[in-house]
Amino acid sequence: MKIQANQLSSHLLKSLAPCYLVTGDEPLLVDEALDAVRDAARKRGFTSRELHVATTGFDWNALTASTGNLSLFAEQRIIELRLPTGKPGKAGGAAIVDLVEQSGPELLFIVTGPKLDRSSSASKWAKMIDRSGVSLPLWPIGVRELPGWIAKRMRNAGLQPDRDAVTLIADRVEGNLLAAQQEIEKLRLILGEGKVTAEAVNDAVANSSRYDVYKLTDAALAGDANRSVKILGGLRAEGVEPVIVVWALTRELRTLAALDDVIRQGGDLGGAMQKSGVWRNRQGLVRSCISRHQHGDFHKMLKTTGRADAAAKGQRAGNPWQIATDVVVSLSQ
Repeated sequence: MKIQANQLSSHLLKSLAPCYLVTGDEPLLVDEALDAVRDAARKRGFTSRELHVATTGFDWNALTASTGNLSLFAEQRIIELRLPTGKPGKAGGAAIVDLVEQSGPELLFIVTGPKLDRSSSASKWAKMIDRSGVSLPLWPIGVRELPGWIAKRMRNAGLQPDRDAVTLIADRVEGNLLAAQQEIEKLRLILGEGKVTAEAVNDAVANSSRYDVYKLTDAALAGDANRSVKILGGLRAEGVEPVIVVWALTRELRTLAALDDVIRQGGDLGGAMQKSGVWRNRQGLVRSCISRHQHGDFHKMLKTTGRADAAAKGQRAGNPWQIATDVVVSLSQ
């Protein structure tokens, strides 16, 4: 069945489907939806998680083979499949159908990718998930809806913003949800819970860190490893939550990985950047970064940010700052 984003919480409170298809072009919304599904699964006994990223040359047989020993163990497992292009191809589609058929009490199967086009939405594998489990398409937040979205996020964080404060933040982030979330986290850390005015927002921005995640990602894209590591250290020293840094790196890497896939498939990078929402003044940085790396590098870094995210949230052992440093250095090379 197909559900909307605002129905996910109530759905997960009542039940857990055997399989999910989570799609959308806004990484923050996709990540949060996936976190909600994973959390609900853990509460129901799913203690193991495998992540597969279907890059070019992906071994679909290895994916289906990974479920071969499910019946031998009592452990409940989550298998996640990321489709960077949203098009698994014939072999991939067959593998997805196979895993959907296997999903159930011992196996939770989650497929995630960008917004599906008409042909992908009508494919056998997508319809199979829709019939057997849940399809969750996540739509971008429009300009008109953004202030309401920001206000709700601020209230959830314990802040009580007035209208001008919300408007100011909406104008600053220019539709970037990750940037909006970062601003909210920054305000919560600086101001604490309570009322927030536009003046307080301006003061907080003026007095906040001279380092921010945008400078971090831009320095890494530019290939300046020393500056990137210095900015990362500044963020850590000033008390920025590591999950914010990981969000920023993950968002950037998802865009880079998708653009790199387009190039390898013979597509036009300029058009792809425009379609992906890369600002014109950053397109030179993105081109430079992609040209320095081999195909598949960005997907490997995405797996590493996944580990950093889990460490930052206490879901696995490890120092999220050290893992983030490894990613930043790799991205800067």
